Order: sequence, then C-alpha cells, then structure tokens
Amino acid sequence: MKILLHTCCGPCTIYPLKKLRENGLRVHGYFSNPNIHPFTEWQKRKDTLLQYARDNDLPVIVDDNYDLEGYLREVVHREAVRCRFCYTMRLRQAARVAKRGKFDTFSTTLLVSPFQKHDLIAELGRAIGEEQRIPFYYEDFRPGYREATEISRSLGMYRQQYCGCIYSEKERYYSQAKKQKNKMEGKR
Repeated sequence: MKILLHTCCGPCTIYPLKKLRENGLRVHGYFSNPNIHPFTEWQKRKDTLLQYARDNDLPVIVDDNYDLEGYLREVVHREAVRCRFCYTMRLRQAARVAKRGKFDTFSTTLLVSPFQKHDLIAELGRAIGEEQRIPFYYEDFRPGYREATEISRSLGMYRQQYCGCIYSEKERYYSQAKKQKNKMEGKR
C-alpha cells in the first residue's frame, strides 16, 4: 500500500516514517505548509526535511507555493479556532495530491506531536478523506514523540520552537518576553 504522508518538518517525520514502514507501507512525503512564518523558518524546515529524506530514502513531493496569503485568508478573524482551518487547508491539499498521484491513502506527521490538537486532526482527516474519496490513514504516533526528539537531537537536526504560524510564534515568544519584563520590573 502506498501512502502520502503530509510532513510538517524533519523531526516530526522520524517516528511516523519508521512506524509506517514497519506496517508495510510504501511512504512518500509531502511538504505543504503555507502556515509557517516567516519564510526563512519555512525554508529551514523544508531543508531539514529534505536532508532527512535523502538520508532515509524517502521520496518527497514539495509544494514550493508558499501561499502565506491563502493561509491568512483562512484564519484571519478566526484566531481562536485557527488550527481547524490550518489543518483543513493542509490536509485537503494532501488528499488532493494523494488522489491525483494514485496513492492508496494519506496521513500526516502532525499526529506525532503532543502539542497539536490530535482529535481534531483525526476528525478532519477522516472527513476530508471522505470528501476527496481517498482514505485517511489514522495512527496515534504520539508514543514515539520522545524517541523522535532524541533522534533528531542526536542527528543535529533543526528543531523549531513553535508550530509555525505567526500566532503560535507570538504565543511562544511574546509570553516569554512579558515574563522576562515582569521579572526585571520585580527586581527594581
């Protein structure tokens, strides 16, 4: 069985690739992530994935259309529920590519991260699979997150500190800056 695996980055690909191959699937990666901001972050994640793919004989289809504007049109004024629209955008595109490429199924490395909305990804993947008439392959890859983290560190892979979108970047770094500012003001 041939599977198209939507990939968000190299480190998150490690465990799903291992598990899918153990399950006897022929895996092809698919990088399509217009949510990642800034472009330099998108490029680092893509380059890291492609290096890992070369080292592990993983064919990867890359969507080089960095459609940040399309992503923003989907999530603006929906910030509180932005993940639903972001996941839908990327999974729908993966399903379309999988169907066109005559894959048997599709899935996503997003299912490995304990920081993503796992149940929502599974729900949307199944619904999009039905909509696009290609099965969504569900597996909970989270048990392998720590293993993949250790492997990625040992390989010296670039590891991002936020999901990729400008909102998550703000949540991560702005809150850190506020904490630091409050700490400094408290010392005065």
